[in-house]
Amino acid sequence: MAKFAYKALNKDGKEVFGVLEAESQALAINDVRSLGLYPTKVREARKSDERRARKEKGGISEFYIGGVKSKQIVIMTRQLATLIDAGLPLLRSLNVLIAQLKPCKMRDILREIAEDIKGGSTFSDGLAKHPKVFDRLFVNMVRAGEVGGLLETVLNRLAMFMERRQILKRKVRGALIYPIAVIVIATGIVSFLLVRVVPVFATVFEDFGKGLPAPTQFLVNAGNFMQYRWWLLLCIVSGIAITIKLLGKSHTVKRVMDRVVLRVPLIGDLVIKVAVARFARTLGTLITSGVPILNALKITKETIGNEVVQNAIQKVHDSIKEGDTIADPLDQAKVFPAMVVNMIDVGEETGSLDSMLMKVADIYDAEVEAAVDAMLALLEPIIIIVLGGIIGFIVVALYLPIFSLGDAISGS
Repeated sequence: MAKFAYKALNKDGKEVFGVLEAESQALAINDVRSLGLYPTKVREARKSDERRARKEKGGISEFYIGGVKSKQIVIMTRQLATLIDAGLPLLRSLNVLIAQLKPCKMRDILREIAEDIKGGSTFSDGLAKHPKVFDRLFVNMVRAGEVGGLLETVLNRLAMFMERRQILKRKVRGALIYPIAVIVIATGIVSFLLVRVVPVFATVFEDFGKGLPAPTQFLVNAGNFMQYRWWLLLCIVSGIAITIKLLGKSHTVKRVMDRVVLRVPLIGDLVIKVAVARFARTLGTLITSGVPILNALKITKETIGNEVVQNAIQKVHDSIKEGDTIADPLDQAKVFPAMVVNMIDVGEETGSLDSMLMKVADIYDAEVEAAVDAMLALLEPIIIIVLGGIIGFIVVALYLPIFSLGDAISGS
């Protein structure tokens, strides 16, 4: 069967465009009429016609550079909650958001979700069709809100959850900008010295006809390597990066590396604090929104990047299935701090687990910020000392032959 593009008028006299399959042009015209439309033009469809038809229907057809940013999702969630809370039906709220958005991927996704809702699907089912934009946590919380009739409340909680997560990420990234910038600039300066300055000194030293001291010779060799064998260095660095990435896909290797990371001073402590904050915030938000505890633990496990912590959460999940509490398996895992286990235990006993988890999250968010600040305060002098040592070594290595030459001249 061939595809035919058509232009037609609907009952309101508005022109519509679409594409359909038919065995002939005459049958295509009959099919258009059977849709309650008056066809004005029917011809064989081109690829551009199919793209146009999908776009007018509300599908994702345009190409946009990059995906949907977290900030866009947060804004959309907050605005949708506000519209629903104001009394607007869900479908109308989505159409309001679509109308105010500029052409972007988010607008096309919302169009498609609106079409799904018109077709009888739930909002959560429409979101689930876009897993790269809306993760399982988002979809399950919305589903719980639909079942409980608290969609606007759940959307507000989701927006708040994502905003807190963004603030923490932004603080950590912002704190790392300075040391990374210093390292990059210093690497550039050292590379310039090795490639441009050291060869000039090496030529001068060779004219003296004397052998070079060991540090100077090492520096000259390093400069020659950087100047003539830079591609080999690039291959080595690329090879190491690719090897690490491939090894990271192995669960066994990742588990071993995650265990090693947890035992590294300062870094291991920071990783645990980040994991605890994320675990408590995610699980508390899901439980508050009405997601069943077992399902909430599965989703929470996926948000944790460290496999050792993931295994601890899995043990909690398995224990709860058998009627146990959350605190006991957490204590046995020896991963979470004792204070966290005790607070969760108290929360279970008093029936306020969700609020206790939120308190734990607030405490550990603050501890993560303090730990990052402490690490950076320690990192800055270390970077200065290391870079000063490298620059000092280069200066001494360049002046050693001059000292040797001066000694030779005074001795003669």
